[in-house]
Amino acid sequence: MEANPKKCKGIGKCNGVDGCGKVSGRRKFGLCPSCLWEWMCTNENGKVWREKQFIPKVKKKTEKMEREKKKEQYESLKSIARLIQDARRPFQQYIRARDVNEACISCDDVKAKVWHGGHYLKAELYTGLIFNEINCNKQCEKCNTYGGGNESGYRIGLVKKYGEKAVNELEESANFLRSYKFSREELIDIKKRFQSLFKQLKKAS
Repeated sequence: MEANPKKCKGIGKCNGVDGCGKVSGRRKFGLCPSCLWEWMCTNENGKVWREKQFIPKVKKKTEKMEREKKKEQYESLKSIARLIQDARRPFQQYIRARDVNEACISCDDVKAKVWHGGHYLKAELYTGLIFNEINCNKQCEKCNTYGGGNESGYRIGLVKKYGEKAVNELEESANFLRSYKFSREELIDIKKRFQSLFKQLKKAS
């Protein structure tokens, strides 16, 4: 619908239709919603356009709204644990994409075959730091899985990357974020945020 207020008078597909003449900011083919509907119901050209264009678009829009509503209902039934897992997927994708050209944070390896988004302060112990971007970095499988996280090497790598002050602040925050409880809204927002950041990195690469 057009936004600039003008008199209701048919143009384009409705060329020649008089309309009501009232000023309207919601027009299509020059007609206000009321006159447009009358044209679609009474004029032969209007009936054809309604059947081929208007009804399919309305149906498509309605179906989209129904899908979104079902998706919202499905999301509302998920447990907090499930929402955390859902948010971790785009977070991990973002971390690996962000650090794609970097070496392992804890051993400087660049030739590992398998890469993880490894946490310095373990996600299982410090729930409030699961999605902290400083706390999670590209790490080889050897350090993250078989080396218990290689914490000593990880800290050295963190200081090189972010500085001593940032690492100290991260470690201090662990004291009150050990058992943080996320709300549903927080987790949904976190998931959307990292999905968006990941898309931006992929687009820029």
